[in-house]
Amino acid sequence: MTLQLVAIGLFIAAFAVASVRNVHLGVVMFAAACGVGMWLAGLPLKDVVAGFPVNIMVLLAGVTYFFGVAQENDTVDRLIEAILGRVGHIAAALPLVFFSLTALLSAMGSPIGSLVTCAIAMPVARRHRIDPVLMGLAIGTGQSAGGFAPTSLFGIVTYGTAHQANIPLNPLTLFGMAVAINLVLLAAAYLMFGGRALLRRRVEATASDLMQRTGAARGPWEWRQLATVGCMIALVITVAAASLAGATADIGVLCFAFGAVLALLDPRSGTAAVARIDWSTVLLVGGVITFVTVLQGMGAVDLLGNAATHVAAPIVAAYVLCAIGGLVSAFASTTGILAAMVPLALPLVAKGDVAGWAMISALGICSSIVDVSPYSTTGATVLATAHEDDRPRLRSRLTRWGLAMVIVGPAILGTILVLPTAR
Repeated sequence: MTLQLVAIGLFIAAFAVASVRNVHLGVVMFAAACGVGMWLAGLPLKDVVAGFPVNIMVLLAGVTYFFGVAQENDTVDRLIEAILGRVGHIAAALPLVFFSLTALLSAMGSPIGSLVTCAIAMPVARRHRIDPVLMGLAIGTGQSAGGFAPTSLFGIVTYGTAHQANIPLNPLTLFGMAVAINLVLLAAAYLMFGGRALLRRRVEATASDLMQRTGAARGPWEWRQLATVGCMIALVITVAAASLAGATADIGVLCFAFGAVLALLDPRSGTAAVARIDWSTVLLVGGVITFVTVLQGMGAVDLLGNAATHVAAPIVAAYVLCAIGGLVSAFASTTGILAAMVPLALPLVAKGDVAGWAMISALGICSSIVDVSPYSTTGATVLATAHEDDRPRLRSRLTRWGLAMVIVGPAILGTILVLPTAR
């Protein structure tokens, strides 16, 4: 037990040192995993390196490449502008519009990439007297909802880690639950931060005014953009059809395939998109999962999981794990927390006390809905793009909301997902 506790301590220390020194967490984690694996666990180096999740690497690289092509040929911007031009003149619809836009972009591979909407959304909110807290929460909930799409990072890490542990988690089920819970949170934000007043008025700007201010005054769609939209639709249909047929589509391979088609049609965009492959996230997830794999081999993960199962009833253990995931994620990398926390729930699942798909889904979503905290990347971006006069109140409200989600998230998801499946 001593070696396992030392390894867990080094795992926590790696998180802390990387955060304090502002060093890439994946680099520190991978190096530490090799050291712990060889010197504490007595594993050959090749066995430690074998824990690097190549399947998740293919998923992340394929997804970010495909949607990198879509960004390079301007398809993503055209989609944003088309949606804004349709409903931008309705005051009450604007937060929902930016929720949808952020969710769409988040579903395109990297949730962090969806934060480009902040630069448009926060000035629009101030111009049209929409509470910046409401707009910020619309962006945060949209990012969380889209992030659990089968094509995006949170979803890939969550269901990818679950599948590695032989837990049958349907990617579309996970995505549906994430969208539902985040829509509920957006509705609560509407009630708390002036949404009802918006229903009684329209903004002064017209749809064409919004389009001009967001750069939408352009000519017709180019053929390469139409081809990209066609590939996006084909990707969604393929994933959905495979799921309905009881199969799991390899989204990374599909994205590489569709990306290759677009690259052959438009070599310039295809070449430029290579630089958009999110290798930083690949290294982050890979480093954390490699260390977790070493911990699993040493029995350290089972040690923690068994400790959680002895806290009290299974539902209490599940709540504790979800709350820990949310609390840490509010101040650190959500992706890293997902990769680290999901394996900690495996002993609880293995005992049969709760359904694996319910526990993993709850843990993943609880770790994401706190990201609007100003100490996380999402909240910090919202805060940075808001007007200077709005920032003090916005920082205070987002902090309260983020910390409240540490409690509210496990309570809601534990009740609707974990509790009905607990024994």
